Amino acid sequence: MSGLSHGIINAPDEDGCDPSTPRSTNNELDPMHRTLENLARLVRGRLLLIAMVSAWLTAADARAEYRLATFRVDVTCPIGHPLLGRRQGIAKTIADPLYAHGFVLLGAGPPIALVAVDWCEIRNGAYDHWRDLLATAAGTSTERVILCAVHQHDAPLADLGAEKLLAEVGMGGEMFDVAFFKQTGQRIADGLRNSLPRAQRITHLGLGQARVQSIASNRRVVLADGSVTFRRGSNGAADRINREADDGLIDPWLKTISFWDGPRPVAALNAYAVHPMSHYGRGEVSADFVGMARKRHAADTAPAFQMYVSGCSGDVTAGKYNDASRANRPRLADRLYQALRLAWKNTRVQPLEQVGFRTTRLDLEFRKDVEFSAQSMRRVLENRETNRKARVLAAMGLSTRHYLSRGPSIEMPCIDFGPAQIVLFPGESFVGYQLLAQKMRADSFVMSIGFGQCWTGYLPTQAAFADGFQGFWLWVAPGAEPRIQQALGRVLGPVRQQP
Repeated sequence: MSGLSHGIINAPDEDGCDPSTPRSTNNELDPMHRTLENLARLVRGRLLLIAMVSAWLTAADARAEYRLATFRVDVTCPIGHPLLGRRQGIAKTIADPLYAHGFVLLGAGPPIALVAVDWCEIRNGAYDHWRDLLATAAGTSTERVILCAVHQHDAPLADLGAEKLLAEVGMGGEMFDVAFFKQTGQRIADGLRNSLPRAQRITHLGLGQARVQSIASNRRVVLADGSVTFRRGSNGAADRINREADDGLIDPWLKTISFWDGPRPVAALNAYAVHPMSHYGRGEVSADFVGMARKRHAADTAPAFQMYVSGCSGDVTAGKYNDASRANRPRLADRLYQALRLAWKNTRVQPLEQVGFRTTRLDLEFRKDVEFSAQSMRRVLENRETNRKARVLAAMGLSTRHYLSRGPSIEMPCIDFGPAQIVLFPGESFVGYQLLAQKMRADSFVMSIGFGQCWTGYLPTQAAFADGFQGFWLWVAPGAEPRIQQALGRVLGPVRQQP
């Protein structure tokens, strides 16, 4: 892999002499003297070699204090299970399996776990439940468990509080199967625990990126009259206006952070900011085009372990380039695969000299609109004449209100490798937050992950709110941006001074 270099030790030549030591040309030395001199040269050469090898091994040992355990667990839901809280109906067929991919980093204090799940969202108490299981399995604290959804729509969504509220009004199982959810969480935890004895030494860190072609576009579209709409969804290319509008604000770069044992790649984490959907809503469970690209790239780079996470993509979709046809899924997959392949090729590897971990609390306010008051949502939930989707949304909002009343804040964790950071954002954070994080640490390689604690739904920037962004999948009030910026300032660490 380009960028990885090893020092070459100059060993003694065939007669045992250090090649850097000039040979004597004095023919007047007696045989005994020459014998002693040759013996001294031999000893000096051997000692030099031993010293150099010892120094190399000592340096390698200093870099080899870290280990990485990786695991993959099938989390595919059964036929008949609700998809996206039943907003996408129920599972009728399994187009391809869903997985939880994860790693545990050892040697940087208590273990650090990062787990990405091919589910739509994990919210409120469901998010806490899985993180507690994973922390116990890893032998670490819950705050050191970074859990995110990849956010495919033809996949489950979990909110224990909302499901409990639905069960109380005779709609139990409408959102998800609680028993399946708990069993799946335990299987992920078991997969993590079982991976620990197989942890591999990590000595180097790889950083690579590549520009992604013709996938991402922002929901925001400026119309001919100058007005702004956010109507460009994931399958918007069938609409001429969506198709002809420019990409808008996106992050065009796919980023890869990889872990190496000397020249051998062990694992890689890949991140790109786009909603991971092509055609969906037909009852076909799928990891979609990102799952297809991940699988293909993993086959290319085996036995290196490949993970994929979605960046801050609440307002970024494939809507300019995706018409929701079946034929378009493999096209999008190939474009993403090409970027994965190129980012891997572009990777530069350097010694892994430090791993730090920081986390901070982020307090966001719930929406203040009258229809989002507890009383209004309770009326919707209990009204049997109201459509089922609206009642599920009301249950989700009420669940969040109950959850927040108990005082928990959103956690924003960051793994700091020195030249690179991985930071987790809540919910459907807009791409502007990802670009903000990169601007705040312009000296470094910042990888942003979206879809952590997902109770927020969409998490717009101030600019999006000013443009009139609204939506039924929006539970957070305006005013989040300065709080998020302050939280980023606490976890990203100071700008490094250039030598």
